[in-house]
Amino acid sequence: MSPLIWGSIAAIVLPLSFITWSLVGTDRSARKLVVRNLGLAREESSTPTSLPDALLSVSRKLTPQRYSAWLDRKIAGAGRPRSWPLNRVLAIKPLLAFAGFILGFLLFVKSPSPQLFLLMAAITIVAYFIPDILLNNTAQKRRQAMQIALPNMLDQMLISVEAGIGFEGAMDRAAHNSSGPLADEFVRTLQDIQVGRARREAYQDLAARASFPELRSFVRSIVQADQYGIAIANVLRSQALEMRIKRRQRAEEHAMKIPVKILFPLIFSILPALFVIILGPTIFSIIKMFA
Repeated sequence: MSPLIWGSIAAIVLPLSFITWSLVGTDRSARKLVVRNLGLAREESSTPTSLPDALLSVSRKLTPQRYSAWLDRKIAGAGRPRSWPLNRVLAIKPLLAFAGFILGFLLFVKSPSPQLFLLMAAITIVAYFIPDILLNNTAQKRRQAMQIALPNMLDQMLISVEAGIGFEGAMDRAAHNSSGPLADEFVRTLQDIQVGRARREAYQDLAARASFPELRSFVRSIVQADQYGIAIANVLRSQALEMRIKRRQRAEEHAMKIPVKILFPLIFSILPALFVIILGPTIFSIIKMFA
């Protein structure tokens, strides 16, 4: 047989062998002993009773812990949508990779070649990382929406603070009078504080979840003002002014990028159509004249 056929067989046999070895050959006796000593044997001994549970169990065993933690941070940045919890994402990634592998394998079997073998591997990898791409895109759009809404939220908080309301009360009022991802993050931060979490930790978690520079700068200013006894109203006023200046600068930057972005569509789409409309009749007249 040719090396391509041997390579395709190895691409199927090796992943299946690795999955079988990870499920059967792992020594779990020490973990079971520790769990039994802690009185958690009933919870640990529960076996998956359905196909999704079994798939989730296999996916968790094959997925590195660091990658799972990174994926959980991405889901937190996307707002933790209810339809896409971490368990569902971990369970669906192997299914997408298997579907991409089947598609690429069918193309490879139809006409074996090195290019199609590489295409099969590329389709499998891209299909496995499709949820990551979607989560990254959702998180980016969410951050942009929060960047736009932050100056207005700070103005509302400033008005409430100057009226005599505390900082947390101003945050609560601004969150309930607004809508969007930033208001949801403010509500979650207030809930963390209400259940007994330290204010500094709750604010730092807010900056970590939102993860854009303006909010991180605002959180640092609030933490320092709370630590050194600076007036919150002055901090909010300066931060709101700075946020509006940055938002105007971003708008100017996007406006300056527009001519560069429309250059290639103009060259390859608009100008040829204009040349056909303007020069077409003239060219046909010249052809008839010399025919």
